[in-house]
Amino acid sequence: MMRVEIGGYVPGAIGRIAEMHAEYYHRHWGFGLFFEAKVATEVAEFLCRFEKERDGFWTVLRGERVEGAIAIDGLEAATKGAHLRWFIISPDFREQGWGRRLLGEAVSFCDRQAYRRTVLWTFAGLDTARHLYEASGFRLVSQGEGEQWGARVFEQRFERNRGPATPV
Repeated sequence: MMRVEIGGYVPGAIGRIAEMHAEYYHRHWGFGLFFEAKVATEVAEFLCRFEKERDGFWTVLRGERVEGAIAIDGLEAATKGAHLRWFIISPDFREQGWGRRLLGEAVSFCDRQAYRRTVLWTFAGLDTARHLYEASGFRLVSQGEGEQWGARVFEQRFERNRGPATPV
């Protein structure tokens, strides 16, 4: 049996993260080319400017194959909050605790960096992810219809604050 572990970047990670997002969100929500290209472009841009003291990037690896991912983009942490992004687990690894472990890595990183606020964008209907977010201290702060992913959905913004709550 191949070893499964939490790791970081491996060659092919950008493509695999884009693939997992494209397949899941196309199958369940009808997202298309715009969304896949957006994920691939933004993950690539993030990893090209990645700074380990500011940003976090974790993968679930089975051997060298990426089976899950999450990132913390700290570029605007001081003003807008650190941005939790690209949280996904492949179908074979769901309901095994890998999502909770990845999210735990990301939240712990934010705490170690003393980020006062961590934000994420998602949309209504992703109930399993929402449960994990709320169990990790994220709270829904705004919602409304939007198309930032190339399809009309009911977008939701969640925040996790350290110390006094930060108004939106």
